[in-house]
Amino acid sequence: MANHGGKSVFIASVVIIFGLVIVGASFPEGFANAAEEALATITGLFGWFYLFSVFGFVIFLFGLALSKYGKVRLGPQDSSPNYTFFSWISMLLAAGFGVGLVFYGMAEPMFHFIDPPYGDRTAETEAAARYAIQYSYFNWGIHQWAAFSIVGLIIAYFQFRKGQAGLVSSVLSSITAKNPKVRPYASWLDVFAVVATVMGVATSLGLGVLQMNGG
Repeated sequence: MANHGGKSVFIASVVIIFGLVIVGASFPEGFANAAEEALATITGLFGWFYLFSVFGFVIFLFGLALSKYGKVRLGPQDSSPNYTFFSWISMLLAAGFGVGLVFYGMAEPMFHFIDPPYGDRTAETEAAARYAIQYSYFNWGIHQWAAFSIVGLIIAYFQFRKGQAGLVSSVLSSITAKNPKVRPYASWLDVFAVVATVMGVATSLGLGVLQMNGG
C-alpha cells in the first residue's frame, strides 16, 4: 500500500491549520479582507478554467457511465454494495450537502435576487427571481455533483480497486514509483488536500452556528 509522507503530512497539516486559525483570530478583519481579495483574484484569473472544467466533468462522467468502463466496480469485480440505493442517496444528501444545502438552499436564491450576478437583471423583480433560481440550480445541481464525483471516483478507484492508500497522492503512485524524487511533492499534495478539507468542514460548521444563532 502506498504511503507518501506519513507523520510528516499530519504535522505539516496541523502546523498550517493552526497557523491560519491563529492569524484569523488575531487579525479577523485583515484575514477576511485578504481571503476575499484572494478569492476575487483567483476567480478573475481562473473563472473561465473553472467553468470549462466543471462542464468537462459532466461530459466525461456521462461518457464514462455509458461506456464499457461504467461496469467496472470500485472494488473486486465480484463485490456487492454494502448499502441500498436509498441509504446511499440519503447519506450523500446528509453528508455531501449537509449544512450547506440547508443554509444556501434559501440564502443563495435570495442573495442573487437582491443582487443579480454581473447586474444582468434588475434587482428584486420577477426576472431576477428566475435568474436567481437558475444560478442556484447551477451551483447545487448536476455540475456540483460532477465535481464531487470526479474526485471521489478517482480516489475510490485507486483505494478499493488498486489497493492504494486513501490519499490524493495515490493518484500519482505510478509516477512516484518510477521517479522517487517526485515523492516528496506528492506529500505536499496530501497536505493541501487535508487543509482544504478542514477549511471546508469549518465553513459548514460556521454556517450551522450562524443558523442556530439566528434561530
